[in-house]
Amino acid sequence: MNPESPRVVLITGASRGIGAATAKLAAQRGYAVCVNYRQNEAAARKVVDEIVAAGGRAVAVGADISIEAEVVRLFRTCDQALGRVSALVNNAGILETQMRVEQMDADRIRRVLATNVIGSFLCAREAVRRMSTKHGGAGGAIVNVSSGAAKVGSPGEYVDYAASKGAIDTFTIGLAKEVALDGIRVNAVRAGFIYTELHASGGEPNRVERVKELVPMKRGGYPEEVASAILWLLSDEASYTSGSFIDVAGGK
Repeated sequence: MNPESPRVVLITGASRGIGAATAKLAAQRGYAVCVNYRQNEAAARKVVDEIVAAGGRAVAVGADISIEAEVVRLFRTCDQALGRVSALVNNAGILETQMRVEQMDADRIRRVLATNVIGSFLCAREAVRRMSTKHGGAGGAIVNVSSGAAKVGSPGEYVDYAASKGAIDTFTIGLAKEVALDGIRVNAVRAGFIYTELHASGGEPNRVERVKELVPMKRGGYPEEVASAILWLLSDEASYTSGSFIDVAGGK
């Protein structure tokens, strides 16, 4: 990446949790930030307002990343408002009510995979088309937000979510090798038990408090701790790091 070119990062699912923390930290590090959201426009605009109030540049763009046309529009809007992306954080992810696999129907599984896997693929596609030196780009970096669930499977709770994150791990490795000569680095952060609103979607808002004793550090993590790892992987300090993973999980 040309250090003199403007740095633009697009972060999916950036209205809350890890995405919002990453957006704010990225702005502090000098990035112009495209804050993607699906439904919560007010929360996304609050993130943008905080960034702008601190002297940064940011724009909120609503788009459901499970829909191809909306992903295309998201990136085009970012192009027009901030410039061509030089960094992508595939953060958006969903989970649904805790249940066993024997209780799941196909629609639920499709919803989870559509956002968590297909959405990440589509966003990466659009980012590569803009970043790749083979397409006239200046290079860049992609960070996928995975989960410790990919390694343990989340039995009795979210096997579909865990499987989607396992797919993201494989996607990270494959894409990293595919675009290594295009000037693009691809890495992932596997988040552990983090205090975010995501757990409420599964029907257990206080899940981190229940499971934190399983963590060697005996505590849950905070979105800002995950954001710090993401920003390192995006930075030039990680210039020789690709196809790699950072577990931000308290030693678990």
